[in-house]
Order: sequence, then C-alpha cells, then structure tokens
Amino acid sequence: MAEDAAAAAMAAASLSDDLEPATDRTRIRSILADGAARAGERVVVGGWVKTGREQGKGTFAFLELNDGSCASNLQVLVDAAVHPLAPLTATGTSVLVEGELKKPPEGAKQRVELRVDRVIEVGEVDPAAYPLPKTKLTLENLRDVVHLRSRTNTISAVARIRHQLACATHRFFDENGFLYVHTPIITTSDCEGAGEMFQVTTLFSHAEKVEKELKENPAPSESDIEAARVVVKEKGDAVAQLKAAKASKQEITAAVAELNKAKENVSRLEERSKLKPGIPYRDDGTVAYENDFFKRQAFLTVSGQLQVETYACALSSVYTFGPTFRAENSHTSRHLAEFWMVEPEIAFANLQDDMNCAERYVQYLCKWLLEHCREDMEFMVKNYDKTAIERLELVSSTPFQRISYTKAVELLKNVTDKKFENKVEWGIDLASEHERYLTEVIFKKPVIVYNYPKEIKAFYMRLNDDQKTVAAMDVLVPKVGELVGGSQREERLDLLKTRIQDAGLPLEPYEWYLDLRRFGSVKHSGFGLGFERMILFATGLENIRDVIPFPRYPGRADL
Repeated sequence: MAEDAAAAAMAAASLSDDLEPATDRTRIRSILADGAARAGERVVVGGWVKTGREQGKGTFAFLELNDGSCASNLQVLVDAAVHPLAPLTATGTSVLVEGELKKPPEGAKQRVELRVDRVIEVGEVDPAAYPLPKTKLTLENLRDVVHLRSRTNTISAVARIRHQLACATHRFFDENGFLYVHTPIITTSDCEGAGEMFQVTTLFSHAEKVEKELKENPAPSESDIEAARVVVKEKGDAVAQLKAAKASKQEITAAVAELNKAKENVSRLEERSKLKPGIPYRDDGTVAYENDFFKRQAFLTVSGQLQVETYACALSSVYTFGPTFRAENSHTSRHLAEFWMVEPEIAFANLQDDMNCAERYVQYLCKWLLEHCREDMEFMVKNYDKTAIERLELVSSTPFQRISYTKAVELLKNVTDKKFENKVEWGIDLASEHERYLTEVIFKKPVIVYNYPKEIKAFYMRLNDDQKTVAAMDVLVPKVGELVGGSQREERLDLLKTRIQDAGLPLEPYEWYLDLRRFGSVKHSGFGLGFERMILFATGLENIRDVIPFPRYPGRADL
C-alpha cells in the first residue's frame, strides 16, 4: 500500500511539472471588505480596467480594477519601472498583477490599494475599437453588444442580484422540504393551451440533406432495383449449385458472402428509392410527423408545471427552476421568447396553502437581497430607482392583502381619480395598470387576488362550486404587477376531462396527465414565479431584456 501511495505521488509530481502553477488569486470583494486590515499582505489580483491614468509625468499609473466580485473597484498603482504603462491604462484591458496591499495616503477615498511589483498577464485593448467607452451607454444600446455588456456596472450588478435570487430560491425550497426536479425542455403537451409554442423538428434539416444528396446522387430507378434483384437471384443460384455439387466449405462460404452483399445492395437501393425531397405529407395533406425525430410533434416547453406535478404526486413537495419559451410576437418591455420560471408543486395542499407558500417565498427573496446584495441594491437606488430598497423592505415585512377577483374588480370600477386605458369589468384579465393600481395606490403593499373567472384561466385550475370561477391566485406587487400566478389543480378526473375539451384541446396528449387523477388522485396546488419579473421588481429596471444575460425576443437571438 505504501508503494502504491509513493507511486501515485510521483506520478502527480511528474504531471504537475508539465503544468503552470495554479493561480492563487484573491477576489477584490474580500480585499475591500477587510480594508486596511489587510495592509502589508501580498496578493495576486486579476480584473478589467474601468479607468486608468498615468501620473507623475508618466512615472506611474493608477488603475481602477474590477473583477466582477462586487460593484466597487480596487485602486492599483503600477510604476513604469515594473511594466510599460500605456498598454495597461485603456478601459477594458485585463490584467493579472501581484503586489502588496497598502494604506493609501491620508484623506484618500480608498481604505486600501495595491502597489504592484509584478505584472503577470495583460489582455490589451484598442481604445479606438472598444465598444464600451467611458461615457455611459443606454441599456438599449448595450443590447447590441450583449457579449460585452456584462462588463458594465449595471449589468454586472444585475448578474450578482440574479445569482443571489437563484441561491435564495434553492435555499428557501430546501429549507421547506422541497425536492428540485429537472423537467423536460422538449415537450409534447401545451401547458397553457394557447398554442404559442416553438416547434422542435428535424424535418426541415432532413429535407435539405435529402435534397442535397439526391442532387449529388440521384435515387435509383425501378430498372436499377430490378437489375440488382437479378444479381441476387444469380448469386443465390450459384450458392445452390455449389451446395448440390458438394463443393468445399471455403467455396460455399465465399459464394454466400457474395449473395449477402447483393442482398444488402438491393436493400440500400430500395431505401434510397423512397427518398423524396421536401417535407413529408400524409394523404390528407397534414405533415407526417411520424417521420420526425420524436415520431410526433414536439415543442419547447412553456412551463414545467404539468411534468413536475407527476413528482408532486409521489414525493409531495417539489419544484422546478428552468428555462421556458413562448413564441409570442410581443415587443413589450415585459415579454421575452426565452425566460426562466420557478414552479413549486405541493401535494395535499389547497389554494390557501398555495398562497401561504408564495407569500413566504417572495418575502424570503426580498430579505435575502437586503442581507446579501446591499451594495448592488444601493447602486440601483442611486442610478435607477430611489425606492428599490424601500420596496424590498416593505414586501419582506408586510403581510400581503388578499382579495377575491370579484372584489378587486369592484374596487377598480369605483376608482375616480384615474382613467384606465383598459375598461374594468367582471370577466376581463386584469391589465398591468389595474394590478399596479391595486398594489401601489389602493393597498400600498402586495396583493393576492384569487378566484378568477374560469374563461380566462388555464384548463388545469380547479373549478369552484359556483361553476363560474376557478381556484386561481395571482401575487401582485408594486412596480411590476403580477409576479406570481398559481392555482389549486383540478384533481377530479371527469371535470378535468371536460375542462381540456372545453379549451379545444385533444385528450390524447394529456392521457398521462389524466392518469394522475385515475391512480391515487390527490389535492395539490402550485404556482409559477417569473424569475426575470422578480429581478425587475427588485432592481427597478424598466425592461425585462436587461435582466437576463442573453435576451431572446422577436428578431433577436444573439450568440
């Protein structure tokens, strides 16, 4: 055993001799958090230059360095004797440097700075070509350089806030006994029943491939196939004759091999003869999806809810957190073609349980940001929304108001100090202006509206005894309006069948979903939180395209 350990150590040592030493880099966030307490310590720091300026008639330079770990920069001082200064000072330059942390002179803004005595790496920038100048670009302009915009103060702050919200999401559900389930991105069922789904298919690429192939190598004719069949017959006769003549095993084996080759050739020719250019159609004119990759129509999911219900009906409390897609040709500041949803599902839970969970989750997210993202939230307050932190404090500490949809409509119809663009009447889907008026003006806090008309809600929501409404609920918050949408699910088989048919949907794709009601049906509830909407609510930014790393919307799918 000792010999084995020694051999392993020698092998590791010989391997490491061929590699660069690991980079023991210190994050700027930890340096700034400790401040002057770290003075005298030697560190390696890497980052990108926000601003650089030569001083002392070109004898040294100050660099404002940021590595993305926090909003603040570390001031770095480099002497010309250590490294030529010009390649270091351009905005966007990346540097990896080593030096000693020092207390800056009395009266300086910084509590600590880095005096560099070794420049390890430099990634230079041509200032004339760099698309992120020192001057401030609008968020709209930054969408044209989506591959570089994370270097800006705003987008990097959003990235850290987004990360913390994701951490808080997993922490909340783990602390409350939920299991994280990965639901499929490719699905064969439409959760919302709206039909606005991206189709997943290989029919087009396959058709292009076949067309190209047939141009280069045309399909065989019937006479080609018939000639190949004649060869098979001849080879078969030859084998029979050899066997009758009691030829040697070697001769017969060789003849059988020739026969098999001839048969394979016929099979290939017959297969190629079936190749037709274009999309395959059935006799009735519909697309023959049985020729597609999944042998049926498939789509990018609009929600993981239906699939995660299968796990709720076995594991009790579960959630999914992943990308969802809508092929909705919308250009508003609240819509994306690809976005992320957090969707918990709880067995043995009614609508009241659902509302309780949603309220606790949203409040948890707000408290988490106040504790873990203070600097970035202060940046948002300073630059975008003066009330952002106040809003988080309000939502995190205030019980949500709960009112029925009918009561909400009644309150809105009695409003006299504002004229709504969308007329308020029972049966409408509340618009963002209605939702925000309820939260920002009438109640001045988050509002949960429940029991919506069945006509404006999805088929899976439980029908109430009044036969007019379903056990649905939306969590409305200031600034954004609807943040969470959820419901108690319809657990009664016959009623669910009727709801699917009333929605104009075929039963066949939902048979597996109906099985959950056939075999051990259980009362269960769940909701979906639009992750990007939560970031909009927290940051105060106006456009949802600025809170997702790589926005996809009509006409744009960069990178």
